[in-house]
Amino acid sequence: MLTGFFAKLIGFWIVLTVAGMAFNRDASLTMLNVFFTDSAVLFVTGIFTTLFGLTVVLLHNRWTSGAVAALVTFYGWAALVKGILLLLLPASAQLPWYQALHFEQFFYAYLGVAFVLGAYLVYGGYRLHGTTAHG
Repeated sequence: MLTGFFAKLIGFWIVLTVAGMAFNRDASLTMLNVFFTDSAVLFVTGIFTTLFGLTVVLLHNRWTSGAVAALVTFYGWAALVKGILLLLLPASAQLPWYQALHFEQFFYAYLGVAFVLGAYLVYGGYRLHGTTAHG
């Protein structure tokens, strides 16, 4: 049950975020460039990202219950680590990591990968609905 819930929650979150970014490319890139220069925004984002990551890790630490469950667990751990790094590292230390991704150059490629992941999680979440073996 939790696997399906978290898969749908994370999947829809990713798909909707990707859609918003794809339709607002310039604004998204501007926001991200400003994001990594604002320590207060990074810190607040770190608090919520850590909280979400901890929630998933504490409620759903399942690596061997199928691909969807493993992806949900991986996402939870990735969010937890990212949240902690956002809390601990100053903006000046985070900006080079963001710049190394060449996000502006590969914007739609990154969004495409994220969309496929999100869609797979939504699909997997609904596919698991009603089963207890994976939930």
